[in-house]
Amino acid sequence: MTNRGQVHWSSSLHLELEEEEDEEQTTWLFEKTMEMQDNITFNNTDDFNITNSSSSQSDINIESVMHLMELTVICTGLPLILVAICAVYCLIQKDHSAPVYVINLFISDLIQLCCLAAWKAGELHDIIGCSYIFALISSVGFMVCISLERYLVIAKPLWYRFRRNIKTSLRVCAVVWTLAFASVLTYSFNVNHQVVEIIFAAIFLIPFPILIFFLVETIKALSAAHSVPAEEKRRIVTLLVMVLLIYTLLFLPNIIWSLVQELRFNQIFHSLACICLYVSPLADVTMYFCIRKSAMDKLLKSCCHCEMLGNQKSSSTAVGNMSASCTDTV
Repeated sequence: MTNRGQVHWSSSLHLELEEEEDEEQTTWLFEKTMEMQDNITFNNTDDFNITNSSSSQSDINIESVMHLMELTVICTGLPLILVAICAVYCLIQKDHSAPVYVINLFISDLIQLCCLAAWKAGELHDIIGCSYIFALISSVGFMVCISLERYLVIAKPLWYRFRRNIKTSLRVCAVVWTLAFASVLTYSFNVNHQVVEIIFAAIFLIPFPILIFFLVETIKALSAAHSVPAEEKRRIVTLLVMVLLIYTLLFLPNIIWSLVQELRFNQIFHSLACICLYVSPLADVTMYFCIRKSAMDKLLKSCCHCEMLGNQKSSSTAVGNMSASCTDTV
């Protein structure tokens, strides 16, 4: 019995030692696993913090650029637009309708700049947003009117000469302001924001093919318009090209942003589209130089003079080469 008891005691002691070793090994494995999980969590937290810091840094850079551009546009645009309105008003004469559309375009640009200044001052009311959209749509409408009026001068000179007058231009301007106001009324209804963006993108996209049509047809009709002086033709084509360039470079990015779903979450493209719209009033000021005869004629004459000098140099060089070759042959 004693030997059996000793054997049983030794076996039980051996089992207890094995259990203690297993527990120690299990505890070591658990502690090691927890340490690895803590390291992984710490690394993921560091990566997340680095990502957030880089994204926040990029957001701060974009916001600073936007802030600088907005202040630049407001400080330079407001005085330039006011001076341009006064200058174009002095150009208005009897039966001269083009400056009427340009003045209304400048007035819509002035409203845009005032709304932008109100936003920078912290006034974020719905009325200011609606006023900005109203002025933006009006400016597009007056750009179409300017292109249409210049197209009629070339394509339909006789009809335009007998039908043009200030009263007709004022009626057309009233229609443009009314349509722009009717378009802004969609904001007063409870419509989905994305649906409103698509509607306004379609409104802004419609004038694009119209402006292209006016430019192409005007260029085609240049040879047949014998009653229009050559300098007037150059001014008209320059104005049409300027309008199309302004619309393409400054309005199309916002249209693309509204229609393409993937670009709506791109902060850089959204900021670029907003900057283009903010700069559009400054670009419209260049139309004053296109309708002012003295400034535009000097620019066109200088371009033509440079081109003629280049042609004369190339022709004189060709003649000199031909005479040298003939002398060598003799």
